[in-house]
Amino acid sequence: QVQLEESGGGVVPAGGSLRLSCKASGRIDNTFTMAWFRQAPGKEREFVAGNRRRGDVTYYTDSVKDRFTMSRDNTESAISLQMNSLKPDDTAVYFCATNRRLILSAVRTSSAYSYWGRGTQVTVSS
Repeated sequence: QVQLEESGGGVVPAGGSLRLSCKASGRIDNTFTMAWFRQAPGKEREFVAGNRRRGDVTYYTDSVKDRFTMSRDNTESAISLQMNSLKPDDTAVYFCATNRRLILSAVRTSSAYSYWGRGTQVTVSS
């Protein structure tokens, strides 16, 4: 079993920054795929950023490219998401997710992940 816990959410004005963190515990190693997803009210959960394993390319959804940066520290089985130039459309609950190494085509698919954190709320005011 793997447990994930997110932290770092909050309320920030448009143009501001936040850094989210996710700490994993349990039976997880460097080969696990790790990712961030988000879900806004009334919308489906969407992929934000992720990579297949430590050292691999990190993929981002188009709307956050050049604004968000995902980092991965497998020493502590942790990932972070540095979010800059935040927009009101970024308002959502952000979730950390992981699964044994996924094929590339599955990295952006929420149903491919077995383990999820409870999420952390990010609110960007206009």
